[in-house]
Amino acid sequence: MEFTHFDDKGNAYMVDVSGKDVTHRVAIAEGTIAVSREVMDAVLGHKVKKGDVMTVAQVAGIMGTKRTSDLIPMCHPLSLTNAAVTFEVDEEACEIKAICRAVTEGKTGVEMEALTGVSVALLTIYDMCKAIDKRMVIREIHLVEKSGGKSGEFRF
Repeated sequence: MEFTHFDDKGNAYMVDVSGKDVTHRVAIAEGTIAVSREVMDAVLGHKVKKGDVMTVAQVAGIMGTKRTSDLIPMCHPLSLTNAAVTFEVDEEACEIKAICRAVTEGKTGVEMEALTGVSVALLTIYDMCKAIDKRMVIREIHLVEKSGGKSGEFRF
């Protein structure tokens, strides 16, 4: 396998996508944060002193998708046509799953944007709840599916 972000001399560079076709591209990523019962109760009861955890994390995740190229060195800046972050709460297991869907019409995929959106949303939950309990665990951040582009469809 050849690395695409290095030239034949080992120098890092951004891949040239100028010859690629513009296509409709969608990526969905997800990840989970496991929290204590105390954190779960505080989040669901809107008792966290820093504010509404889920709303702030949702906005942070969307903002994260838009800043991906500022964080990941070889990512192309993309003009997203849509970014959404949603949550699935498993109150019994004390877990919150973040799901991010990113969409663009472009020459390169939005996988990194979806993964960044999930990561930022989960990190925001951690940040807002760490005063209650620092033992939260973020895990299983992964790409669930993607479509568009030369490589076509992917499903985890």
